[in-house]
Amino acid sequence: MRLLITGSNGLLGQKLTGLLAENPEVELLTTSRGKNKVAGIFPEVNFRSMDITRPEEVQAVFENFRPTHVIHTAAQTNVDICETEREACYAQNVTAVQYLVEACEKYNTHFTHVSTDFIFDGAAGPYDEEAAPKPVNYYGQTKLEAEEIVKKAACPWAILRTVLVYGIVHDYGRSNIVLWVKNSLEAGKTIQVVDDQFRTPTLAEDLAQGCWLAAQKSATGIYNISGEELLTPYQMALQVADYFKLDASLIQKTDASKFTQPAKRPPRTGFVIEKAKKELGYKPHTFQEGIGIVAGQI
Repeated sequence: MRLLITGSNGLLGQKLTGLLAENPEVELLTTSRGKNKVAGIFPEVNFRSMDITRPEEVQAVFENFRPTHVIHTAAQTNVDICETEREACYAQNVTAVQYLVEACEKYNTHFTHVSTDFIFDGAAGPYDEEAAPKPVNYYGQTKLEAEEIVKKAACPWAILRTVLVYGIVHDYGRSNIVLWVKNSLEAGKTIQVVDDQFRTPTLAEDLAQGCWLAAQKSATGIYNISGEELLTPYQMALQVADYFKLDASLIQKTDASKFTQPAKRPPRTGFVIEKAKKELGYKPHTFQEGIGIVAGQI
């Protein structure tokens, strides 16, 4: 297998690199815009700078490497930035997918595309793979448009939808719910956490495993890849406080109406993951186990 990963500097990209760096079955090429942020951690892994919004760069990398499989993790996932910087968001989340699909069609490459629960309005979660999408923000809209491009592709494809991914990432600005709660409580800060949004939080290592299972099996179709427990951020925060033996009285329950954010959030998403468990052999960790894995990496 000749496997190309896009977005290798991001959280999921880094976890996939770690998972596959020493796998003898795989010739790996990691790609990201700019320099390789994990060169010091995985010096043996081949890296090439590739801006997915530039078709000539995509074509050059494909022509040189001739991948049999692509796992596409690169995207603009900051929901509020997508709302305010729509042109750049569209280029990354939609146009770039068109370029990658065209390259995969040319070389008959299997394409694994990572999507999101934000394609749904959150009126009736958790959702299975057959549920009808209805995004409530621009990020969700772009990810749904990208799915439509993938579904029409003339190469083999899999769409993996995920939810609220968390984990430890090297040299990258974004935090996650586990670290945010832990760091805030350790600093003695009171935090407001919503209790009216429901998600099935996903450990980054589990999502990487799901992507690898789909690529390894050359799976086709749509799969939900997330955690299994439907939790609110408030419930997650209490579990984090409990795990690290921190003061849970600093966590104040609130609701989404108290926050002003550019992008609307779907209230109740989360996924039913029976199909991925049955067809791919996917087994996620519990949120409690996930906190333990994150704790071991801090």
